[in-house]
Amino acid sequence: MANATIRPEEAAHFGKLAAEWWNPKGSSAMLHKLNPVRLGFVREAIDAHWRCDSRALKPLAGKRALDVGCGAGLLCEPLARLGGTVTGVDAAEENVNAAREHAQGSGLAIEYRWGDVGQLGLTDYDLVTSMEVIEHVADKAGFVAALATAMKPDGLMILSTPNRTPQSRLLLVEGAERLGAIPRGTHHWQDFVTPEELQDLLSGAGLTMSAPKGIAWSPTKGLHLSDNLALNYIVTATRA
Repeated sequence: MANATIRPEEAAHFGKLAAEWWNPKGSSAMLHKLNPVRLGFVREAIDAHWRCDSRALKPLAGKRALDVGCGAGLLCEPLARLGGTVTGVDAAEENVNAAREHAQGSGLAIEYRWGDVGQLGLTDYDLVTSMEVIEHVADKAGFVAALATAMKPDGLMILSTPNRTPQSRLLLVEGAERLGAIPRGTHHWQDFVTPEELQDLLSGAGLTMSAPKGIAWSPTKGLHLSDNLALNYIVTATRA
């Protein structure tokens, strides 16, 4: 699909991984390790934004959630279990098909759509998430604007992405891809977005970005939330 934000070659790359997306030891193993860390941040952000009881099982009950670049639904399914009415969007049709099949097998009513978020007419979502996606899109400003359009005025956005640093080039591209921890061709270091650049993109869409939280790795902790932004970071955004 050739349209505003999708790079066809990126969609094709991730579409080839669809069959293994839910295999924790397959080509998406790193995402399975990353997902619990992101979910911890997401839950805290939800509780803070809507002043939820942290012990509540379904803090998204009565709320609509949109995950853009959803892959096969690794984040959509937990959001649904938190009570949200969830829509997942992905640029690869293979991923959408895999996501639908897995959700059905899990007994979860999640709507999945294939295409460019800016061309699907999506609006009125309380929560909009997009994890490790902005580094893959062709028009980053257009992509962020589409996310902002999909979000309610009083909604919450959560984004995560690799940082463009020497450390991320060494570990995420040169290291992880060459060692097989991440499929070759997944990352293009020059397309990584720094926190300052993401803040400017969000500001251009009328949004205010929170202080970024790092997602770091260590031999003792594995992947974890940190003040170290060198590899990867996650942020919230709300209307300015």
